[in-house]
Amino acid sequence: MSEIHTSVQEYYGKELEKSEDLKTNACCTLTAPPKHIMEALREVHDEVQAKYYGCGLTIPSKVEGLKILDLGSGSGRDCYIAAKLVGEHGEVVGVDMTDEQLAVANKHIEYHREQFGYATSNVRFLKGNIEALDELDLEPGSFDLIISNCVINLAENKEKVLRDAFALLKSGGEMYFSDVYADRRFPVELQKDPVLWGECISGALYWNDFLNIAKRVGFTDPRAVENKVITVENPELEEKLGDINCFSVTYRLFKIDGLESDCEDYGQAVKYKGTIAEEKASFDLDDHHNFPAGKVMPVCGNTYKMLHDTRFKEDFEFYGDWSTHYGIFEGCGGAMPFSVGGEDSAAASCC
Repeated sequence: MSEIHTSVQEYYGKELEKSEDLKTNACCTLTAPPKHIMEALREVHDEVQAKYYGCGLTIPSKVEGLKILDLGSGSGRDCYIAAKLVGEHGEVVGVDMTDEQLAVANKHIEYHREQFGYATSNVRFLKGNIEALDELDLEPGSFDLIISNCVINLAENKEKVLRDAFALLKSGGEMYFSDVYADRRFPVELQKDPVLWGECISGALYWNDFLNIAKRVGFTDPRAVENKVITVENPELEEKLGDINCFSVTYRLFKIDGLESDCEDYGQAVKYKGTIAEEKASFDLDDHHNFPAGKVMPVCGNTYKMLHDTRFKEDFEFYGDWSTHYGIFEGCGGAMPFSVGGEDSAAASCC
């Protein structure tokens, strides 16, 4: 086991007894949960909630009946919320490497089965390193949804985590997770600081490195759902960070064949039917795609696929096909890098 893995186990297994022991607000959820999450959370055991460490809301809408994997499940809080929301016929698997956290999660399996009124429990926990998901008893291509809450930043080989997650998802599945990102790469000396790493700060990826890694493993078009500035609120650690800024960001990554590197225009449109229980008035795909119920809206080819080739298909009406390409989708993605009007005619004569 690496020095970092040992340090993380010690930090979350022994040094931290409850969420109030954190030295910064990096591993704290900064957004109030929506109503359906709050209702499920009220049924989660107090001890499980007390040992929760996370920076975002990692359970999207429309999860009933899904098979979900939670990476770095800790005390099991998000697993038990998900277990309630997927229903008795759904399934939730949590993976964590810290014995003390797993002990709390496993201790309350029967409590939550009874609380939810299920004949058998629909949740289980595995001990394992999220950097070695391929070594666990998990079937490739078997999960509808993978979630994670402020844990991937604690991994050394983040690309391996994402690559294994991609392999475990079904076609049309998604990875929906919150994590910490920085506006630049952390210096090596800060990465070696056990408190900054354990507090989910100095292990954070530079945001552009994350995007490149996600695309490289197969998640071609990462979509940010929400972002919040992390203020740290610890003078000693703020001094160490200097001008480095950190953000809590929730991303959704889809495993869909045929996604393109940019948003291309095929003259397509969609209309949301208002049929998702948690988002009847409008549906948020990401932080710049809101679909009001009943309104026909033009979309790029990638967005069309994210709605058509996933569990959201039955909630939309779809217009258009792939027969004609109109170039880059206006206002989304890169612009054409050369002039149409011929203003640069002198340069055009050069070979």
